[in-house]
Amino acid sequence: MWSDHREFAQEWIDAWNSRDLDRVLSHYEDDVVLTSPRVRLILGKDGTIRGKSALRDYMKRGMEKAPDLRFALARVFSGVGTVVLEFHRTDGRHAAEFMEFGPSGLVSRVSANYAAG
Repeated sequence: MWSDHREFAQEWIDAWNSRDLDRVLSHYEDDVVLTSPRVRLILGKDGTIRGKSALRDYMKRGMEKAPDLRFALARVFSGVGTVVLEFHRTDGRHAAEFMEFGPSGLVSRVSANYAAG
């Protein structure tokens, strides 16, 4: 679906910064699995979300909690069927997300990680 991982990364960042939830969700498979420590903070769950509907709820609540949140892309690490996006958040946090692409070229699995500190 994407010609290269850098193009995917920039579109993902731009989608988030547009705050267009449907645009952000267009990057993910219907059966996506996301694991993040932020899930506990936002939803009070165990850290894992399964399915696009649950992902929509999580992202919507996250956007509501942080209306000024913006991302700046730092680095893109390409793998075989995977990518890691390193980015900086406007709240000063540094983050990286490991993303695995499914057969359709959309993200099927995500593991979000945040710099300690």
